[in-house]
Amino acid sequence: MQTIKGEPLAPRVVEVKALENYILEIKFSNAEKKYFDAKKILNYPCFSPLKNTALFNTVHIEYGSIAWANDIDYCPDTLYSECY
Repeated sequence: MQTIKGEPLAPRVVEVKALENYILEIKFSNAEKKYFDAKKILNYPCFSPLKNTALFNTVHIEYGSIAWANDIDYCPDTLYSECY
């Protein structure tokens, strides 16, 4: 487990798949499979371009988290805590 200043980091993304209705299926480094409902972030200006499903579907792994084309990314610790 990685730590920063002694605090453990949340598990990191090892697989991601875009599903319908702005849902992401995510597998983490601790072998958990969770889901992230991205609809809740789409009204923030930095994430609003993701309303375009073609752009949303470009989701990929970058530095242990998720990212999209156009340099859009998401904090890995926040991502893990907001998944269900």
